[in-house]
Amino acid sequence: MKLDKIRTKRIIKAALKEDIGLGDVTTMNTVHKLESVKAAIVANEDFILCGMDVAEWAINTIDYSVRFKPQVEDGQRVYEGKEIVFLEGHARAILSAERTILNFLCFLSGIATNVKRFAEVAKKYGVKIYDTRKTFPLLRYLEKYAVTVGGGYNHRFGLWDQALIKDNHIKAGNLSARKNLISDIRKKVTKNIKIEIEVETLEEFGAALAGRPEIIMLDNMTPGDIKEAIKLRNKIASAKRPLLEASGGINIENVEEYAKTGIDRISIGSLTDSVESVDMSLEIV
Repeated sequence: MKLDKIRTKRIIKAALKEDIGLGDVTTMNTVHKLESVKAAIVANEDFILCGMDVAEWAINTIDYSVRFKPQVEDGQRVYEGKEIVFLEGHARAILSAERTILNFLCFLSGIATNVKRFAEVAKKYGVKIYDTRKTFPLLRYLEKYAVTVGGGYNHRFGLWDQALIKDNHIKAGNLSARKNLISDIRKKVTKNIKIEIEVETLEEFGAALAGRPEIIMLDNMTPGDIKEAIKLRNKIASAKRPLLEASGGINIENVEEYAKTGIDRISIGSLTDSVESVDMSLEIV
């Protein structure tokens, strides 16, 4: 995934407005407007870096003349003490943008670092790690970018790009026959829309399998039941087999157990909704 500059800068401008407001009163009253400085952003722990374009576009939004010199690229592992970026230019611009830049870098690098841990385990078994829609409001676009930087994959971006039938849809619509439900919705959506359905038991799985959705989500099922579901799925001709996705209650301690089942993909909400930011700082040289 590559960041769209126009879309990203809308997020950056909102973040800068939130932080700076009508003006950085401390900086404006302590630093002369023509003062220039050199600065470095330094890693205070080990992590996977993410957000370099966001950081550069943020400082350029305030002052395009500030020189931004990356020393590391997104997706690379950095170690404590590593200087990530050098900046040179007007002190006021660098100081006013400091917190917004660090907030983006620390947050997005935290996601990428977390995803990398899961992806490295799952990769050994040919399993892909997917995110979910459990993201912070208005930051989903950047969070999903960070997931790909960490080696993960993006599930649907919103409610418009994939049909995902969950229990609440079935209850709200008084629907019970999962096979017929899938065929009914397939007639109503455009051909490019994939259909996924959530099941919680092997009985529900069998009904869903008969409907031939593109993806079946095995929600909160045990690794043992997942293996049984895979056996049932594999009896179908390969061209018509749905992808199987495990979800629910999967964490770094048990992800390998789920990956060993041979599932196609694993989706994990905590990749983005329980983010622990990494630690880095900006220092005036």
